[in-house]
Amino acid sequence: MTAGLQAPQDESDTALSEDFAGHALFIHAPRSVSFNKLRKRLLRQVRQAMDDFAMLKGQKRWLIGLSGGKDSYGLLALLLDLKWRGLLPVELLACNLDQGQPNFPKHILPDYLASIGVKHRIEYRDTYSIVKEKVPEGATYCSLCSRLRRGNLYRIAREEGCDALVLGHHREDILETFFMNFFHGGRLAAMPPKLLNDEGDLMVLRPLAYAGEDDLAKFAAAMQFPIIPCDLCGSQDGLQRNAMKEMLAGIEAKMPGRKDAMLRALGHVNPSHLMDRTLFDFAALGLSGVTEDRGAA
Repeated sequence: MTAGLQAPQDESDTALSEDFAGHALFIHAPRSVSFNKLRKRLLRQVRQAMDDFAMLKGQKRWLIGLSGGKDSYGLLALLLDLKWRGLLPVELLACNLDQGQPNFPKHILPDYLASIGVKHRIEYRDTYSIVKEKVPEGATYCSLCSRLRRGNLYRIAREEGCDALVLGHHREDILETFFMNFFHGGRLAAMPPKLLNDEGDLMVLRPLAYAGEDDLAKFAAAMQFPIIPCDLCGSQDGLQRNAMKEMLAGIEAKMPGRKDAMLRALGHVNPSHLMDRTLFDFAALGLSGVTEDRGAA
């Protein structure tokens, strides 16, 4: 187990037994059994991801990317919950990158973060104009928008002395990315829960890797987070990711549990049963005692 992150032995584990206590963010959280079960389930999933991928190794200070959407709010709340319980020995700094989108409600995030006593940094960079200028009419904005946002968040993390950029990508994000690469990119790749950036000076962490989007949506609604919609990406129809989301939802509806099975599959790869010659030496594979000049049968 990772130092400072001991998994609960059972449901009575004292670290998770405070049903209705927590960080100031949880003051107005529902006092119901169903919400408490949801909260505990998400906490366990986050702790499991941190343990499985050694997310706390060498970590002292995290920059939490906060977009204003349900997932990043949920990430922040769960990390603050774990820290309140003494299970997360790192310093947290929330950061929102205001990308200059029209009608973006600039006051919502700083007001909310200040009201719950969370350290934060709000950064303004007009990447919206760059995306609108560079991307042809009808094309999707997501790729360029994401690259520009990530570059700025890396810079901020360095300026703030952070070891990692922590993002709110969940189970469905990982699966959708896998199938987008599978269908459109001709490669097997997804979003890893833990990634070293190209410069080698920052980790990118995704503690929600095991968390389902439906659970995060229920959590956000119950917590009444002040959600800020993304008008830049959300205004475009027919995005490839939306098609993957619909496909996965259809599979899950017909065969419940398939999303979790697919996520497990990403962690159980057998290179000798695929076709990547860089991962498995097919040329060296042969029958024992059979010479290379033996004729084909």
